[in-house]
Amino acid sequence: MTMGGPAPFSRIVVLGTGLIGGSFALAVRRHFPEVEIVGWDRAEVLERARACGAITHGSLQLVEVLRGAELVYLALPVGTILEMLPAVARGVEHTALVTDAGSTKAAILRLSRVVFRNEAHTPYFVGGHPLTGKETAGIAHAEAELFRGAKYALIGSGENVDDRVARLLRLLEALGAVPVWMDAETHDWAVAIISHLPQMAAVALARVVADETDETGLPLKLAGRGLRETLRLAGSPYEIWRDIALTNTDNLARALDRLAQAVDHLRTRLATHELRDEFEAANEVYKILRQFE
Repeated sequence: MTMGGPAPFSRIVVLGTGLIGGSFALAVRRHFPEVEIVGWDRAEVLERARACGAITHGSLQLVEVLRGAELVYLALPVGTILEMLPAVARGVEHTALVTDAGSTKAAILRLSRVVFRNEAHTPYFVGGHPLTGKETAGIAHAEAELFRGAKYALIGSGENVDDRVARLLRLLEALGAVPVWMDAETHDWAVAIISHLPQMAAVALARVVADETDETGLPLKLAGRGLRETLRLAGSPYEIWRDIALTNTDNLARALDRLAQAVDHLRTRLATHELRDEFEAANEVYKILRQFE
C-alpha cells in the first residue's frame, strides 16, 4: 500500500536497524517505496536489514550515512543515543531533522538543547517515542505495521512547529501512528507507570516463579496460557532496559513503591469481602484499556 502525494523526506537515515528502526524503515518503504533509506548498525545487522527490504543500503561509517540526510532516526538504546547525539549534530546537514525513538526523554532533551540550536538554518531536533514494540528484539522481528494505531509521543507543545517537524508528523500519520505532544518530564512519569512498571513487575514475578519451582519442575510445569501471557514481558532483553532504568530511576522507583503498597493493600483483603472491590476496580481499568484497541 502506498500513500498519495510525495514522500515527506527523500533520504532517511536510520541509526539502529533493530526492531524499532527496522520496523520504521519497513513501514516507510511500504508507503513510500521511492524513499532512499540508509542504515547504520553492525555489519551483520545491516545485511539482514537489506535482505528483508528495510533499507536500500547501509554503512558502518557514521559520517558517510549522515551526508545528505533529510531525516535522521535514532532507534538505539537510550545510553547510545546520548553518546551519539553530539556526533550526529556535527555531521548532519543544516537542513536536516533529527529525531529519536528512545524510551525515556528527559536526559535526551537536556543534551539536545546543548548540541542542537533548533534555529532556522541549523539542524533541528525533536524527541520522540513510539509506544509500541515486542518482547523480542532485533531486525528478525521487525514488521511494517508495528506503528499502526500506536500512540507516538513527541516532545514539545505541538504549536508553531518547524516545517521539518510538520513533515515528520505527516510521515508518522502515513505510517498509522497517532502523534501525542507532551513535555519530557510528563512523558517519563507516564511511561514509568504504563510501560516500565509492567516490565519490572514481570521480572519480579518471574523471579518468584523461578524461586518456587522445585527439582520436579513444579509449579512451573503446570503453568498454562495465563502465566505465559502475564510473563510475556519477562522475555525482554536486559540490554534494552538497563538504560531505561538508569535514566528514569526516580519515576520507576516511585512506581515500584506504589505497586508494593498496592500488593500490601491487597494482602490485607484476601480473607474479606473487600477483595471484590479490588477486582471490580481492576476490571474497570481493563475495560478502559480494551477501548483503546
